[in-house]
Amino acid sequence: MSSSRPPEGYLGGTARITSGPAPELVEAGYALEISDAPLLHRGLTLADLAHLAELVDCGALSRDEAAPVGTALLKLLGSPAADFPYDPVYGDAYNSRERELERELGAAAGRLHLGRTRREAGRIAFRLALRDRLLSLHADVTAFAAAVADQAARHAAALWADTTYLQPAQPSTFGHYLGGFAEQAVRHLDRIETAYRHVDSSPGGAGGVGGTRLPLDRARLARRLGFGAVGPHTRDAMWSADVLADAVLAATQAVATLSQLASDLEIFATPAFGYVTLDTSLCRASVLMPQKRNPYALSVLRGGAGTLVGRLTGLLATGLTPSARTDNWLYAYGEVAGAIDLAGRLLRLACAVVTGLSVHTDALAEQAASHFTAAADLAEELAQRFRLDYRTAYRVVGQAVAMALGSGAGKLTVPVVRSAAAKITGAELPITADMLREMTDPATAVSARNGLGGASPARVREHSRRVRHRAGTARQWNSARRARIQEAEAGLVAAVQALACTP
Repeated sequence: MSSSRPPEGYLGGTARITSGPAPELVEAGYALEISDAPLLHRGLTLADLAHLAELVDCGALSRDEAAPVGTALLKLLGSPAADFPYDPVYGDAYNSRERELERELGAAAGRLHLGRTRREAGRIAFRLALRDRLLSLHADVTAFAAAVADQAARHAAALWADTTYLQPAQPSTFGHYLGGFAEQAVRHLDRIETAYRHVDSSPGGAGGVGGTRLPLDRARLARRLGFGAVGPHTRDAMWSADVLADAVLAATQAVATLSQLASDLEIFATPAFGYVTLDTSLCRASVLMPQKRNPYALSVLRGGAGTLVGRLTGLLATGLTPSARTDNWLYAYGEVAGAIDLAGRLLRLACAVVTGLSVHTDALAEQAASHFTAAADLAEELAQRFRLDYRTAYRVVGQAVAMALGSGAGKLTVPVVRSAAAKITGAELPITADMLREMTDPATAVSARNGLGGASPARVREHSRRVRHRAGTARQWNSARRARIQEAEAGLVAAVQALACTP
């Protein structure tokens, strides 16, 4: 396309812009904007409907003036974005819509500009789209939290050797291990709800940047669109992009939890560990090696987490501009929506992984009783029974472990512990076989971990119930907001339908 003159119907010009956009600008800039049209399509129409109704209610337009515009917008509301002639040569989606409305309505289409910039319509449309995606993400995190809590309760009594640095640490339960990821998910729900509250604030009625001289009721305009609040500062509502970063951060943190779980499960699923097996539908076979069963879903989760970290970093980098600039918005619509959509897909995959996980409790129990995992419990018991300071008791047990390993026994015996005590303290401790058996029994050790949030089966089940309760309240929160949005949209459509029927 030649840049020597504006295209027919071009609406973006001023006295200073006398030609159409350069093809390079269309390719690199306008095409990027128009790619967001499917994301914004419905929201732009809702923003127009709400603004039109508000112009009538505040007396800026008569019903007769607004009626033909309302009729055209209602027809557009039901049309799919794919059927609309969006053209990048006109810039963003709003400009293409304006051109079509002008072609249909003539000068009457210009009434929609009264007291409002195209940027305001775009900001509203994006918040509507982002609000919907955050509710979907919230539902996906809720489902993941509930799935992990269910598995935790199912394996509340499954003994295993909990690890740090992948080294056997102390006896615990696999249910307690899983419950930690459920607790992270609960915090992600809090983060998403906070991000939603920030997005659920209407920029409507912002005018250029400082408001409009028209008597628009910004609170009423917000209610028409189902927003929970009104942006308290018009310039901030139009230009600040930190709420976008909050949304992507919440999504990224939720997926970071999935990546951590996936990394663990990939190790646990190896023959060297044999703790778990993924459902076959989440694995992929090797093309060359017929015996291999690759846990492909786990790679998808970890790779997705890294991708989201990159998108979040890019979003933060583009936000490093002076205020009220296009830089931090030009790429944001598609990137933010895409990031949250990706997080949702990954959460649904992780939910399938957790739900279909087979846990090999025999292998877990065998490891719980190996590698001296009850050594710290033994040291604590020695300190309590024989009134030793803990550091001395620690050294006694450490010496006993070293002696057992050196002799090839692989386990602690009464003579070994007594000999170690004599070496460290100068006197043998009166330990019996029954005492030593009780002190080093993994099940006894786990049952004793009965403090709030501990690994005892009762506490694991208690925590699981708490997570499931939080999931229930999250579903109610989500449903209430969905209902408010649907009610507001139905009311808005009804109001403009009545307006369009003006005799």
